[in-house]
Amino acid sequence: MDFAVQEIDADRAVVATNGRLNMVSAPAFRETLSSVVANGRSRVVVDLAGVEFMDSSGLGALVGCLKTARQAGGDLRIARPSEQVQMVLRLSNIDRILRPYPTVEAAQEF
Repeated sequence: MDFAVQEIDADRAVVATNGRLNMVSAPAFRETLSSVVANGRSRVVVDLAGVEFMDSSGLGALVGCLKTARQAGGDLRIARPSEQVQMVLRLSNIDRILRPYPTVEAAQEF
């Protein structure tokens, strides 16, 4: 799994990821997002367009990163999830907490 961090301004960043967000990649995902927040960008958009599969470990990583961002005074939003990712979000009711946005631009409007 690859992560691309784009710093938008002093407190916002977009993290694009691709591949599988699962038990293997979740720790690196958390570490990447924790680093983004620690560097002062507490308003984070995660672009999930390239994520072909997400399991409960990936879901837990997203929720953990949401908590990290909120503890830093920011927020975390998700954009462009695939059908499989949307299904996982719906089945777990996490889509009520992490509402998916259709575009990265729409998610950036904090």
